[in-house]
Amino acid sequence: MNSKKILLLAGLLIGGGELAQAQHAVWAAKVVEVSSQKAEGKEAFSPEKVLGEPNATPLGQASNEAWIPKKTGNSESIEVRFSKSVIARQVSVVENFNPGSITKIELVDTRGGKHEVYKNDTPGPIPEQFRTLQATFAAASYRTIGVVVTMNTKAVNGVNQIDAIGVADVVDTMVKKEFKNEESAISFDSAMVNLGPNVNSKYVDTHPVISPDGRTLFFARQESPQNSGGASDAQDVWSSSLGNAEKKAWNPAKNIGSPINTPRDPNGVASVSANGQQLLVIGVYEPDGTIVPKGPSLSRRTATGWSAPVKVEIEDYYNDDAENVDFFLATSGKVMLMAVDRKDGQGEQDLYVSFLNKDGKTWSRPRNLGPSVNTKKADFAPFLAADGKTLYFASEGRGGYGKSDIFYSKRLDDSWTNWTKPRNLGATVNSPDFDAYYTVSAAGEDAYLVSARNGTGGSKDIFRISLKPTFRPEVVTLVRGRVLDASSKKPVAATIRYENLLTGEEIGVAETSPIDGSYTIVLPSGTQYGYRAEAKDYLAESDNLDVTDRQKYSEVNQDLFLVPFAVGQTIKLNNIFFTQSKYYLRENSYPELLRLVAILKEYPQIEIRLEGHTDNQGDPQLNVKLSLDRVNEVKKYLGQKGINGSRISTEGFGGSKPVASNDQEDTRKLNRRVEFRITKK
Repeated sequence: MNSKKILLLAGLLIGGGELAQAQHAVWAAKVVEVSSQKAEGKEAFSPEKVLGEPNATPLGQASNEAWIPKKTGNSESIEVRFSKSVIARQVSVVENFNPGSITKIELVDTRGGKHEVYKNDTPGPIPEQFRTLQATFAAASYRTIGVVVTMNTKAVNGVNQIDAIGVADVVDTMVKKEFKNEESAISFDSAMVNLGPNVNSKYVDTHPVISPDGRTLFFARQESPQNSGGASDAQDVWSSSLGNAEKKAWNPAKNIGSPINTPRDPNGVASVSANGQQLLVIGVYEPDGTIVPKGPSLSRRTATGWSAPVKVEIEDYYNDDAENVDFFLATSGKVMLMAVDRKDGQGEQDLYVSFLNKDGKTWSRPRNLGPSVNTKKADFAPFLAADGKTLYFASEGRGGYGKSDIFYSKRLDDSWTNWTKPRNLGATVNSPDFDAYYTVSAAGEDAYLVSARNGTGGSKDIFRISLKPTFRPEVVTLVRGRVLDASSKKPVAATIRYENLLTGEEIGVAETSPIDGSYTIVLPSGTQYGYRAEAKDYLAESDNLDVTDRQKYSEVNQDLFLVPFAVGQTIKLNNIFFTQSKYYLRENSYPELLRLVAILKEYPQIEIRLEGHTDNQGDPQLNVKLSLDRVNEVKKYLGQKGINGSRISTEGFGGSKPVASNDQEDTRKLNRRVEFRITKK
C-alpha cells in the first residue's frame, strides 16, 4: 500500500487524454477558519497542509503533510477558499488516515452563503485506512469559492487526518488510487524553429525574454563587434520587434544602447513588465559605470529612452555564487523569482521567490521554493507564465537528455513551496546540448528558448516552438488601453492597480507609458477583476472585467479615466453592484466602497452627493425610487465605516440621464450606475 500514490485525473497535473479536464478542478488555496489545530503555518499537521493537491504519504498512515485537529470536542471544522470560483458538481475530501468522521460538507458561494451538499448523521470507523469522500450533485446557479468540512472526531478513535479539499465542475473522479510510473509525454505543434538571421548571429545569442503581448523580444548577444564595448565586450542587450505576426517573422535586432548596456561588464535583461515599460536587468549599476553582482536593477522607459537602472532593494539578499544568477519579474509586478546560491538552499543554485512589500518599493526576504522544485545541483532560468502558476526552469539535478534540461511545474497554493512534480519537456525541446531560458507569451501559444543545437556558426541561438493547447499555461486575458484625463482626454502618467473583486485582494500593479499613457495588464481566468488608475490630484474611475468562464486567450481594449479633484466633478463608481432590481449591495462592491471610505477619511473637509441611475426598463417612478434606495444604501454603508452622514447627500434620477443607448443590453447596463459629485472641497 505504501508504494501507491494518488494520480489526479481532473486536477492540476497536466497530461494527455484522461487529463483533458484539467482546468475544471481546483484545490484549496487558503485556510479561512479552523476549529482547532496541533500546529501552525508550515509545521507538520497544520491546517495549511490541506492546501493544494493530495500529497500526504504514506497513504493509510499519519503523515506530516495532512491536517490533524486537536479533538477537543465533538465538532471540528475547517473552512477553505479556492483561487477561483467554479459552478461545482462535486466536492472531494481526501481523508488520509482514520476516515469516517466527516458529518457535513458545505459549499461557500461568492456572496458568503453556505449550501449543504453532504450530511452523515452516523459517523464512525470504516474498513478502509484512507479514502476520498466524493459528493456529487447537480450544478447550482451559484459559483463556489470555498468549502466548509465538519467532523465528529470523537466518533473515530485515534488521529484523524485531512490531506486535501477540492471541487470540480465535472463529476469525473478527481482522485484515483492507482500507481502509474509513466506520465504522458509533452507534445508540441511544431519542431523547434530557428528565429533566423534577423535575431540570431554567428555570435552567442542567449537568454530570450518575450514581452507578454508577444511583440517584443529582448535577448543577450555575446562578443559581437557591435556591442557597446566592441568584440571584447562580454555581453550586450539587444531587442527585436515582431514584423509579421501571421508569418511569425521578426524585424532586424538592434542594440538597445546605454544606459543599460555598458562597455566594461556583461549586461542582461531578466524580464520585461506587462506593457514593456520596465526592464528588470542583472546586476547593480554603480555611479562609476561598473556593475556589481548585488542583485537586480530596474530601468523604466522614458520619452527619451531607458532610464539609468536603479537597484532593487531585497531584504537579506545575498548570493554565494556571484558568477551565476537569474531573476524574473512576474506580470503582476508583485512577485520576483530568482536563481541564487544561499545557505538555506538544497545545494548550488536554487529557485527562490520574493514579494513586493506594502511600501511598493522594497521586496521581502527570498523564500526557497522547496525540494519539490529544487535539487542538490543547479536549478536556474526561472520563468513564471502569465497565469501566475506555471513555472518553467532549467535543472542540472533531475537527469534527462543533457547537462541541463528544461522542466515545468504547477504552483498548487499560495505558500509557494507546494508544487506538482516537475516534468521534463521532452526530447523535442531538450537535447544532449545546452537547453535553457524558456519563455512564453501571455497567449501561451509560442515558447522561445536558447539551444546549442544547430546554431548559426555552431553558437547558441534562439528558437521558437509551438505548444499544443493541452500543455499551455492556464488561460489569461490581456487588457490594454490608455489612461486619460476625463476632462481634457490627454494622457496621464499613472499607476494601475487590479484586484480580485470577490476577495478584495490586490493581484497586481503596473505603470503607464510616460509617452502616451498606455498600459497593459494580464488577468488569469476564473474570477471577476476590478482595475483602476491612480495619479496625484486625480480621482479614479474604476472598471471591471469578468473572466470567470473565459476558456480562450483574448485581448481587451479599455481606456481608463482620471477625474481632476475639484468641486463639481463627477466620478462613476463602476464597481458597485446590486442584486437585480433590488437595492442590496453585493459582496464584490466592498473593495470599491472601501476606497471611497479611504478618500473621505483622507480629505475630511470634502462633501459629496451620491447620485443613482437606472436604465429605462419598467415603471419610471419605480426606477427613481430604486435609484434613490440604492444610493441611500451606499450612504448607510459609508456611515457604518465612520463617515458622518452630514457630509453626504443623495439623489435618485431613475432612467432620466442615460449615458448610453437603452436599445441593447450591452449598452443599457452602462446606464445602471452610481456616481458621486464633489459638492464642497
